[in-house]
Amino acid sequence: MNKKSPVSRSGRFSGGPAADVAQFTESISFDWRLWQHDIQGSIAHATMLKKIGVLKQNELSAITKGLNQIGKEIAAGKFAWKSELEDVHMNIEAELTRRVPAGAKLHTARSRNDQVALDVRLWLRDEITALLGDIAGLQRALVSLGEKNADVIIPGYTHLQRAQPVYLAHHLLAYVEMFERDCERLWDCHSRVNVCPLGSGAIAGSTLPLDRELVAKLLGFVNANGEVQLTQNSMDAVSDRDFVVEFAAAAALLAVHSSRLAEDVILWAGAEFNFIKIADAYTTGSSLMPQKKNPDIAELARGKTGRVFGNLMSLLTLLKGLPMTYNRDLQEDKERLFDTADTVRATTRLMAAMLNNTKVNQTACAAAASDPALLATDLADYLVHKGMSFRPAHHVVGAVVALAEKTGKPLNQLTLAELQGIDKTFGHDALDVFNLKTAMAKRNLTGAPGTKEVAMQLARWREQLS
Repeated sequence: MNKKSPVSRSGRFSGGPAADVAQFTESISFDWRLWQHDIQGSIAHATMLKKIGVLKQNELSAITKGLNQIGKEIAAGKFAWKSELEDVHMNIEAELTRRVPAGAKLHTARSRNDQVALDVRLWLRDEITALLGDIAGLQRALVSLGEKNADVIIPGYTHLQRAQPVYLAHHLLAYVEMFERDCERLWDCHSRVNVCPLGSGAIAGSTLPLDRELVAKLLGFVNANGEVQLTQNSMDAVSDRDFVVEFAAAAALLAVHSSRLAEDVILWAGAEFNFIKIADAYTTGSSLMPQKKNPDIAELARGKTGRVFGNLMSLLTLLKGLPMTYNRDLQEDKERLFDTADTVRATTRLMAAMLNNTKVNQTACAAAASDPALLATDLADYLVHKGMSFRPAHHVVGAVVALAEKTGKPLNQLTLAELQGIDKTFGHDALDVFNLKTAMAKRNLTGAPGTKEVAMQLARWREQLS
């Protein structure tokens, strides 16, 4: 049965699309989220139409009042979205025209092609700003946890094997640095989002004397110097979704960093490490094993990375074969964009909350950091200070490690005679290398996990994030 749907169509068609076609092509089920920005863009467009003489002042006032009233109803959950009207643009415009006759003039010199491009840019601009705030919250949580445990030393790992000692704060600050690069990428992306496409029409602009600069100013499409940012090619303006892909790519890397942090948290919370204890409110239990306390927030942060990657690949695949200019395929960008923004924002906020409710087991950390093998490289450096080249020193300390393993002794319990039996360069002060506090105090290079350096970095980040 080929039932017709009353979706709004141009005079070119004798009737509406079949019901199954209308259901397949609708986007109101997800693009309703653009309502606030659609109204914002429409008011700016109407203001410009009044300036160029298309609208009278009373018409502009009525349109503005009508759009604001519709906005209040949507915000209150009292607006009835109609799937037969396809999308957010037609729903709002149709309802406005029903209430305000002058609403029929609102679409003058505007296409849904440049309208949706505008709405998505406005929405994403706000989301990037909010996400940057979320990331700063996560960075503050990392710095705070580091400051509360400023004296805690843990083993640093390579290949998930104990390598050298580092302050826990130094490890946490590594993620602060990662997330700062994410912020830089998002700000860079923001500069390309912050360009106004309205006035491009469906593909070829308009014969009317539109004031694109006015619309851009009203909507805040200006750079740091206050200069208006306008798209420079109408065909590119309506088909460009590079800024969506850029955001998805930056979000994917943000998700990578969140996932890596989550993996460390998961390891540290396990009984084998026992470095941290996450508050009950941010863990779950087992339906079978009553002793279990699972780090589900971190596990989901790690798991959700896959969907963020998938959204990026979907967007790239969506765009790769599209001819100029607008194609209906582009409707598929929004769910991927919305899901990416929702996922990384929720993950970032929850990871911050979890860390703010995490305590460090300083006893377990101290026990792990007391392993003298962590300072084997310091012993090689000791030989370098005595005049030995590093490669031979590395070989000598390797022999010392082998001796310790053979005799079943920790490195710091070998005797001077045993050390000198391997190489006479070792002196009476050789075993002083294994004083952990002294070893940490010596690491004063910029970026190193030295006592003074870590304190300085914590102070720097505290000030930067305040």
